[in-house]
Amino acid sequence: MIYKLLALNIDNTLLNGNGRLNKATKEAIEYAVDKGIYVSIVTSKNFSTASRLGSTLKVNAPLITHQGAFIANEKQNPILVRKISENTTIDLVRFLEAFHCQIRVVHEDFTLGNKMKMPSNLMGKIVFQSSTRYSYSEQYVDSLLEKLKENPIATPKIEVVFNDMEDLSDASKAIREMFHEIDCIQNDGTKMEIVPTGVSKLKGLLYVCDLLNIHREEAVVIGSGFDDKPLIEWAGLGVVMGNAAAELKKSADWVTRSNNQNGVAYLVKEHFRKQPPIEFLKKMNVIK
Repeated sequence: MIYKLLALNIDNTLLNGNGRLNKATKEAIEYAVDKGIYVSIVTSKNFSTASRLGSTLKVNAPLITHQGAFIANEKQNPILVRKISENTTIDLVRFLEAFHCQIRVVHEDFTLGNKMKMPSNLMGKIVFQSSTRYSYSEQYVDSLLEKLKENPIATPKIEVVFNDMEDLSDASKAIREMFHEIDCIQNDGTKMEIVPTGVSKLKGLLYVCDLLNIHREEAVVIGSGFDDKPLIEWAGLGVVMGNAAAELKKSADWVTRSNNQNGVAYLVKEHFRKQPPIEFLKKMNVIK
């Protein structure tokens, strides 16, 4: 099989255990790009975070961020944007503040959250990551609801981290009954991500594959979280990192090494080393 696209998660996949990008991983991605493979990042993280990593890796396909709610090459010119309305965002926060949880409204330009369990040096402050051309702020306030009433926000995603699974289960059930314009995605642990109805990593990837004329069997997906499972099951080659949960590995066509053992680089070496460059294959009329 000739693969044309490589889609990768960030945490525990591209990045190792200490949150850093390994040199071998960077070189492997550059190798794939040089062969004409489309490389995309598919993440629940905000666009600014993904774009910094994408710039370092020199990825050449649109970034699928905010669980698929914000897809773009450049933040100023998004390809696809789906948002939770201002009123629904306010209503959700009003409901969620009844629980003991951390709430973060994750916009493409900034994150706004409540102060609960935030490091003291971040409380009430705005942190600018000015080392890159994408400035991204994080602000934590005493009352998130009051802040949103003053300055309403339509957002691609809301993140909620509960203190226990029972609260997560109760909140998720109630939200599904109360709000029909949003979906709840349960991530690892007690984290829940709220997105507009119909938004998911998989639908974001399908959208990009359609843009690039990539068929299912031509796509390789590498992931490590439970929200990656639909992508891994869909892909022509679904790959799970060695550090992922055993349950997730059952969904994979192939299990690579862990993120601390250069699992992405190992996968690229094993599956792309013998594949000729895409341009060569086109010239030889092997592919269109």
